Amino acid sequence: MIKDWILYEDKYLIVCDKPAGMAVQSARIGQMDLESALKNELASREAGKIPFLGVIHRLDQPVEGVVLFAKDKKTAAGLNEQMANGKIEKYYLAVTGGTALSPRGRLEDWIKKEKGNYSQIVPQGTKGSKKAVLEYEVQKQMGDKMLVKIHLMTGRHHQIRVQMAHAGMPLIGDRKYGLPGEGLGLCACCLSFVHPVGGKQMNFEIRPHGKVFQSFFE
Repeated sequence: MIKDWILYEDKYLIVCDKPAGMAVQSARIGQMDLESALKNELASREAGKIPFLGVIHRLDQPVEGVVLFAKDKKTAAGLNEQMANGKIEKYYLAVTGGTALSPRGRLEDWIKKEKGNYSQIVPQGTKGSKKAVLEYEVQKQMGDKMLVKIHLMTGRHHQIRVQMAHAGMPLIGDRKYGLPGEGLGLCACCLSFVHPVGGKQMNFEIRPHGKVFQSFFE
């Protein structure tokens, strides 16, 4: 099954399409996470060797989409440097309720992570808060739902879910910040970066699998 999730692999890195509901790493005891599944796959290819796997970025467990891993420390360092410098581009598709104030826009807020795996928008200057920035564009409206493409500029805890809800566009299926629904309407649909060995531009784009998205793609 894990092989079906691998979008691209070479000797330096792996790009996967993570299913919704699977943690990227550190899942509960008895529950498989993507990092462990990939390590098991790599270990099965070369008996006796413990594989290295560097997690370059994470998605919340309910979120589906593209995730990047490094297969050695040097590659991990190069990709982490790109991430820190904002050179890795991340785009998401979201299904929201509410109303957009404009067809496209930029949201800039200050987010603070609280106890209980929860984040909220707070005034600028609040102790422990971090600036959160994203750009959005409404792709399609169907009844009381919108398909929105989001360019994530920073990577804060639950950022998209918190900012979109605060802006009046709560995500469908988000039990913590949004509206009821079958599955969270959020997919990491596009990822772009420069290959740390050779410098080739790498671009990956997927179509969401979640049921909440399907009416927008029929």
